[in-house]
Amino acid sequence: MPIGVSFAVRPTILLRGAEMVDFQDRVAIVTGAGGGLGREHALLLASRGATVVVNDLGGSVSGEGANMSAADAVVAEIKAAGGVAVAEHSSVADPGGGAAIVETAINKYGRIDIVINNAGILRDKSFANMGPDLVHPVLDVHLLGAFYVTQPAFAHMKEQGYGRILFTTSGSGVMGNFGQANYAAAKMGLVGLMNVLKIEGAKYNIRVNSVAPIAHTRMTEGLFGGIMEMFSPSQVSPAVAYLVSQDCELTGEIWSVGGGSVSRLFVGLTEGYFKHPNDGELTVEDIAAHLRDIRSEIDYMVPFSSEDEFGKLGPRLSK
Repeated sequence: MPIGVSFAVRPTILLRGAEMVDFQDRVAIVTGAGGGLGREHALLLASRGATVVVNDLGGSVSGEGANMSAADAVVAEIKAAGGVAVAEHSSVADPGGGAAIVETAINKYGRIDIVINNAGILRDKSFANMGPDLVHPVLDVHLLGAFYVTQPAFAHMKEQGYGRILFTTSGSGVMGNFGQANYAAAKMGLVGLMNVLKIEGAKYNIRVNSVAPIAHTRMTEGLFGGIMEMFSPSQVSPAVAYLVSQDCELTGEIWSVGGGSVSRLFVGLTEGYFKHPNDGELTVEDIAAHLRDIRSEIDYMVPFSSEDEFGKLGPRLSK
C-alpha cells in the first residue's frame, strides 16, 4: 500500500473554512504524464500524498516514436521531493497497453483509485483534406486509449467500491474548431463515454467527470501569443485534482478550465415546441412556424441521462 508523504513540489494551501484536499493512501494513474498537463497533474497529486503511475510513451505531438525519458524524468522529480511514483511506458492505443498500465498499479500498490486520461496527439487538417492516416491514430489515442485504460481500472474500482475517473475532453469537441474534425470527434466521444460510466459507476461510488483544458503545452504551441504565461498547465491541475478527490461527489460534469477560470459546460434540453399527437401530425410547417420556441434558451433542463428526455415528454403526452 502507498505511504503518505511530505512533499515539496507544490505549496500546501489551506482554504479558509475548508480542510485540505489530500490523496493519502490513494493510487493514481495519469496517462500522457511525461510533460505538459499530465506532468502537472502527476506532480500535484503526488504533492498531496498520492502514489502515481506516470504513463507516457514518449512520442511526438503527432504520435510518432517513443522515448522512456519523459516519464522517467517526472518520476525522478516526484521521488526527489519525497513522493512515491513509478514510470510506465505502454501505449494507451493498444488494449494490451491499457491493461499493462492498470496492472502496474495493482501489482505494485494493490489498488487503483484514480484514472486521469490525459494522453493525446494531434494530426490537424481541414476536413476535406483529412485522410484515414490522420483520423485513425487520433481516435486510437484519445478515444480508444481512454477506453482501454479505463475499462480494466473500472473493474477494480467496482470491486473496491470506490473510484474517480477523469477524461480530458476539449472545447474543440464540445464547441468545434477549424481543422480538427478527427480530434473533435474523439474528444466529444469521451463525453459520451463519461455519460455512460457516470450511470454505471454510481452505485459503486465511482465518480466520472471531464475537463476541457485551455493551456499552453507543446500541443498548443503558438496559439496564445504574448499571453501564453497566463495559460500555464498548472492553472488546470487544481480543478483536475478536485474532480478526482474523495471530496468530490459530482459526476458527469464537464469543466472548462484555464487562465484562472473554471466554468461548467453542459448539454441543455429546452422546453421547445410541443404538439400533442391527438391534435394532428407534426408538420414541416409547424417546425418553421415555431423555430423561436424550439431554439429558446429561456427555459431548459440539464438532463442527467436519456431517461430525463422521456421524463420531460411523458407528462405532456399524458394530458
